[in-house]
Amino acid sequence: MPPSIVICGAGIAGVAVAHQLAVIHGWRDVVLVEAGDPLALTSDKSTECYRNWWPDRAMVALMNRSIERLEALALGSANRIRLNRRGYLYATADPQRAAQWRSQANQATVHGVGPLRIHERTDADYQPTLSHDWREAPDGVDLLLDPDLIRRHFPALTPATVAVLHVRRCGWLSAQQLGALLLEEARAAGVTVIRGQVTAVQQTGGRVSGVQIATPAGTQAIATARFVNAAGPHLAAVGDLLEVDLPVHNQLHLKAAFADPLGVVPRHAPLLIWGDPIDLGWSEAEQADLRADPETAWLTELLPPGVHCRPEGEGGSQQVLLLWDYHPHDRHNRTAQFPVPLDDSFFEIALRGMSVMLPGLRTYLERLPRAYLDGGYYTSTPENRPLIGPLPVEGAFVIGALAGYGIMAALAAAELLAAHIIGEPLPDYAAAFHPNRYADPAYQRQLAYHSDSGQL
Repeated sequence: MPPSIVICGAGIAGVAVAHQLAVIHGWRDVVLVEAGDPLALTSDKSTECYRNWWPDRAMVALMNRSIERLEALALGSANRIRLNRRGYLYATADPQRAAQWRSQANQATVHGVGPLRIHERTDADYQPTLSHDWREAPDGVDLLLDPDLIRRHFPALTPATVAVLHVRRCGWLSAQQLGALLLEEARAAGVTVIRGQVTAVQQTGGRVSGVQIATPAGTQAIATARFVNAAGPHLAAVGDLLEVDLPVHNQLHLKAAFADPLGVVPRHAPLLIWGDPIDLGWSEAEQADLRADPETAWLTELLPPGVHCRPEGEGGSQQVLLLWDYHPHDRHNRTAQFPVPLDDSFFEIALRGMSVMLPGLRTYLERLPRAYLDGGYYTSTPENRPLIGPLPVEGAFVIGALAGYGIMAALAAAELLAAHIIGEPLPDYAAAFHPNRYADPAYQRQLAYHSDSGQL
């Protein structure tokens, strides 16, 4: 019997679609095709965080739905996925930015982020999240504007901090356990995983009729009427097999993990994010040396905000994850190189950036600790919304361009794609992620004014 559907890519998006179709909807003969090991190309390089803090209503709605499903999965599995709701904590030393955050938070409540609580007194009743149990944490947003209140709850922050924005329906989980759980249940429901590379997608009369796969044992041809492009950083290349030009590009993002024996990053901390442009604080001699070389002169300039870190692990763990997207990206890059090229200078640069928010980290600059680097590609659309829905070829679908939010969005994205495939009613946010949105002249005009992608 021919497969009911072939899914190209066994990253978190492809696995979630297979799970949705086989486990939730009872489809049989679902096939996943992956050139390497499932969940091992970019899905295992995640920071493992989630948030419903996004600059537009559609993204908030998609993430709220995905978080609902993550919470249900946590409840149903004795929290095997290690979900917490520590929150995201943005901090600033700029009073004008604090005013901007108040305005953004008011708008976010309209979009569905949850209530806004403003704390302007030292004796305000704000409470940070200390428990690992996400059910004990609030939702919404807390904006702290009193310096003494901020210092009492977050003494590790620079004394220059004038405001912090604690977004509450955010946190992290075990991406490895999430993927493993979905894949285990999918396989138990009959999903087949084929190790190989999709090399062709046949069409008959303008619709999908089969897939050709290069496997270690040779070429395998599979007849099928449905095909899903869930190829992650190879999304554009697989789109080309269908002669469908997908508007995506790949961005390389790196991550460092290091031990923090001094406990500068509190083990109960939320994800910590600095909201201001950053001066790396070189000495005069260092600045002169850096400026003398055109390859390093940019390091003496103000770098973009957004450096962030979080504690990793439980119990006696001292590990910290550190990230910063300080390089501009080529919006025309559609290629992906594996293994990813690592930059040996990344850790020091990111640590210097993070020390602006957490001055205690400067001690480590005297003798850099050993750091483990990895990274992956964010596959993004121009406005950083995903592609979820049918393609112009009948029977072909796409789920991708999930950029840096694949883990947090996968469950709702897969649910939405399955609704397209099966013909179920679509949620209100479906049109915002449909691939055909770029054919709408009005949408193209909106893109010209789109400035906030919501990406960290």
